[in-house]
Amino acid sequence: MKRLITMKRWIAALMLALATIATAGPAMADPSDIDAAARGVVRVVIVGSDGEELFLVGHGSGFAVSPTMVVTNNHVIEEATRDPRLRVGIVPSDGAEGSFARIVSTRSESDLALLEITEGLRLPPLTLAGAVPADSSEAYAVGYPMNVDRAQGLSMGDLLRSQPPVKSRGFLSGTRPSREFDTILHTAAIGRGNSGGPLLDSCGRVLGVNSFGAETGGVDAEFFFAVSMQELRPFLRANGVSATVNEQPCRSLAEVEAAERQRLNAEQEDARSRLERSESARRDKLEQARLTATMEVQNESENHLALAFVLALVGFGAALAAWTLRAAEARWKPVVAALAAAIAIFAALAAWLTRPGVEDVERRVNAAMAEETETPQEAASEGTGDLTCTLEPDRSRITTAPAREVDFEWTATGCVNGRTQYGKLNGDWSRVLVPNEESTVSVNRYDPETRTYTVDRYLLGRAAMEEAREERGRYNAPSCNSDGGANRLGDLQGAVLSELPASPNERLVYRCEPRE
Repeated sequence: MKRLITMKRWIAALMLALATIATAGPAMADPSDIDAAARGVVRVVIVGSDGEELFLVGHGSGFAVSPTMVVTNNHVIEEATRDPRLRVGIVPSDGAEGSFARIVSTRSESDLALLEITEGLRLPPLTLAGAVPADSSEAYAVGYPMNVDRAQGLSMGDLLRSQPPVKSRGFLSGTRPSREFDTILHTAAIGRGNSGGPLLDSCGRVLGVNSFGAETGGVDAEFFFAVSMQELRPFLRANGVSATVNEQPCRSLAEVEAAERQRLNAEQEDARSRLERSESARRDKLEQARLTATMEVQNESENHLALAFVLALVGFGAALAAWTLRAAEARWKPVVAALAAAIAIFAALAAWLTRPGVEDVERRVNAAMAEETETPQEAASEGTGDLTCTLEPDRSRITTAPAREVDFEWTATGCVNGRTQYGKLNGDWSRVLVPNEESTVSVNRYDPETRTYTVDRYLLGRAAMEEAREERGRYNAPSCNSDGGANRLGDLQGAVLSELPASPNERLVYRCEPRE
């Protein structure tokens, strides 16, 4: 029986250890991050015309590095550079109308090309990763492989219509020079048509530009090559494109929230320890104050008793003298002696009655403790006034390149910079921002008590963004300091919040301090 119990305990311990190891391992990518990046992935088409109709010459993939700039491979658009009758088209992935583009620059040595959209189409740009993760890290290829198009039986007209790109998962296998330029080797499957599409990390940031695969006898192999950042970033700089670059390591929101819980637990434990130390010190001070007060009261009481005894003796002596001098010729002598006796006796009685007692001990203890704890303190801050908020990367999940500092003025009524009213719901202050141009919904929150400013950013697809805009269009935000405006706005924003995914793609946490 004892052996059975021991075995059960061993199995339980093993299961706990395995669970701990599994929890501590690297987090899988959040599909919403890859979906968010896919919004800016496009099909790049080369089209010709017979004078009446367009015909498809070839196509590949590309991705936005600004709202109007698209990166692809040189070999995707090379034919259009040689034949001025051919045009380059951009077909977005998210339901918008396509547009033509002009070739801004090409670099055959590194198989890169930069296109500029010439019409009204605007795309959500992807963020570039500042560094390549370690080998065996997750990687995702996003693009339009031709073998999938063929399997679906898509016509030329289908290829010119918006369709979501194909996503494939693999792992990084290292960096190496190939064909005279620097590449990333990976196992995220790509096919013909993926050329020019992005290779992404687990946070949806661009690691490279997919270019070609290893082939044997015309058969695609399991390893593929992407043009690395060492080639792409200088190419963009040379053409005046300031792409968004994120140097932060990729962390899942679950990891960030777990670290935040650990930080809060540590702060609470530290606060408890400080409170216990403070209470212990207070108890010691209280005991010392009580001992000191008791000794002082005892000494003063004894002094009062001694004084009362001496004054009683003086009064008795004076009374005896008055009795002795009652027959004296000078009548004033017994009167003076009697008066002195009365004064001495009354003084003795006063000394006896005014001697300190037990209640004086507590009074002196309370006075001593109040004096001990009475230190100059600043008034408790309500987190109002002019603030400078600094980004805390360790508490954030950063997938873009956000501002490192944010300045604003906060009032007790939730008015920011004198013009933007925040809503209040269940004690929390927030403002939901739904822009008309950018495909991102931001939920800004401020906690005056901890002076913490948080921005949750949701990178939404076209349909979800339209729903959010529709809900936002149903109400007008109250002006600053309007009667009941904060509570009313807190309720109104609920409709937009209900349309958002369960978790944001990016969470930025700022620590705020009064501006000097």
